[in-house]
Amino acid sequence: MRTNFDFSPLFRSSIGFDRMIDLLESASRVDAADNFPPYDIAKLGEDDYRISMALAGFGQDEIDITLERNMLMVSGQKSGEESGQYLHHGIAGRSFQRRFELADHVKVAGAKLENGMLTIELKREIPEEMKPRRIEIAGAGKGKPTRIEAEKHAA
Repeated sequence: MRTNFDFSPLFRSSIGFDRMIDLLESASRVDAADNFPPYDIAKLGEDDYRISMALAGFGQDEIDITLERNMLMVSGQKSGEESGQYLHHGIAGRSFQRRFELADHVKVAGAKLENGMLTIELKREIPEEMKPRRIEIAGAGKGKPTRIEAEKHAA
């Protein structure tokens, strides 16, 4: 079942949200479900996130993490087939590529592979000039009053 949304009302009442609308449109397109490798996305705090991926059988040299603009891409390529005859082959060792769209100002803080779990730490760092600030309003009682003086003539 496919549902199409009409985003034209958003274009009439918003300016500069083209990227967000494009993301909503691309998210509504359903591709073939590929759930390998399994992963979790957790919000750890106000500005901290973690992506955890189960990568059993992959070594550190077989995984590549790339960040280009706001696209985080994690890919894995096994480095050769093991010899032997399998009676049951249940551990997935196929190549994969997983993409994550990151919001503006989200940076990769670090990544580690431990016990078959790849953990990628993310942190949102909003620049100081983009943070909310209070604007002082000058009124009649505030600030230096303006005084207009006329020239005085000798009488």
